[in-house]
Amino acid sequence: MIYQERLSRVESDKECLVLQVSVLSDQVEVQGEKIRDLDMCLEEHREKLDATEETLQQELLSRSTLETQKLELMTEVSSLKLKLTTVARDLRDSEVHGCIMAIDSPTQRYLVFGRYLAFCSTAGRLLIILGCDHSTSLDPEETEFRRGGVRATAGPRLGWSRDLQHSADDVDAPFAQWSKEQVCVWLQEQGLGLHVAQAQQWIRSGFTLLQASQHDLEKELGIKQPLHRKKLQLALQALGSEEDVSKAKLDHNWVTRWLDDIGLPQYKSQFDEGRVDGRMLHYMTVDDLLSLKVGSVLHHLSIKRAIQVLRLNFYEPNCLRRRPSDENNITPGEISQWTNHRVMEWLRSVDLAEYAPNLRGSGVHGGVMVLEPRFNVESLALLLNIPPNKTLLRRHLATHFHLLIGSAAQRSKQECLENPDYTLLTATAKVKPRRLPFGGFGTLRKKRQEDSEEYVCPMDVEMPKNSSFQGDLRIYEDNLDQVGDCH
Repeated sequence: MIYQERLSRVESDKECLVLQVSVLSDQVEVQGEKIRDLDMCLEEHREKLDATEETLQQELLSRSTLETQKLELMTEVSSLKLKLTTVARDLRDSEVHGCIMAIDSPTQRYLVFGRYLAFCSTAGRLLIILGCDHSTSLDPEETEFRRGGVRATAGPRLGWSRDLQHSADDVDAPFAQWSKEQVCVWLQEQGLGLHVAQAQQWIRSGFTLLQASQHDLEKELGIKQPLHRKKLQLALQALGSEEDVSKAKLDHNWVTRWLDDIGLPQYKSQFDEGRVDGRMLHYMTVDDLLSLKVGSVLHHLSIKRAIQVLRLNFYEPNCLRRRPSDENNITPGEISQWTNHRVMEWLRSVDLAEYAPNLRGSGVHGGVMVLEPRFNVESLALLLNIPPNKTLLRRHLATHFHLLIGSAAQRSKQECLENPDYTLLTATAKVKPRRLPFGGFGTLRKKRQEDSEEYVCPMDVEMPKNSSFQGDLRIYEDNLDQVGDCH
């Protein structure tokens, strides 16, 4: 009896288990169908994602092309503005000269000349000044006006440097003997036209300016901006120096364009207000850069190596390479001339287009990549925001970076990396201002000016030994002593 009950109970449990297995089988089949549906949806989403990524890549490439075209158009506009200004200036030259020469009386000619000078000074655009010796009497033979004596132009705002062939520097007389009007024209040429009004009241001749102290420049000429005083003193020191002519061609308008090229456009307004020109770049100090609100270590090194590139190319205005071309076997010397935009184009060419925009405003240009030992592939990867866990991508960047800069630059970077004092170059590191030692103010005055200054790009900065630089280096080293004498 007991066994029968047990057997009956077992059979009942069996039927329940069979029923449960059947239900579970149905549920598994249903879930399997759901999984298959989810797999199909996932595949569709992957395809859409791939299509979206491809579209985004095409948009980025299209944007890059538009940026290149925009830069080319801006360059063409600047060139056209420069040509327009030159044509307008030449027309005014001929018109004013013809008007003055048509007047018979030398006295009337002098009056017309004076009125024209006053008008030009007020307008801030001294387009033409006809030279004469104001120290002589108004005898018709002695006061004959001659074309080409003194001439100044206020360079175009967005264009390149002015034509210096007929500038005030061409006056034969020594600067000390220049008249007040000639000195004022010269000041206008240096980009210091805002101080001309006070100069006309204080200056008697060029000798007044040559003998002026820092205090005189600040009090009598009203030059409160230290960089303006430095600009004026450097310009006075360069008078009659043939070596300095190349730097003089790079006016402050050119320097603001140069900041775009080296990837530091955020400082254009400060450099423009300081009227920083090519000569000031050559003698730029760390304190000067700090006064221009440039505090980043990376940006200091960017400007240092950009100045070095200018020296290697003898301050040639068009030495930087802005656009890709059909270049084969590019040398490190040529890569050092790459602009920030050209470096971004290189990144796009090695399949890193999505990271290229991160270099805007970074200060990375060819000169930093080739000439700066502290700037290595790790620094570049940080600036590009390539995550450390993307090892394959970083290895890809390192391979192309090392192929680009060459073995000599790579050895220099490796030696710097192995230095115990090496610290990784990042975008956040700041330059610490120098602190004068306590009690050192008395001895400071006894030092020569150059001993107390720290140049951003020292005059004895180590030059590259790569063969692609040798032709330029030989000539540069021959002139290095003259550069020091000029200072």
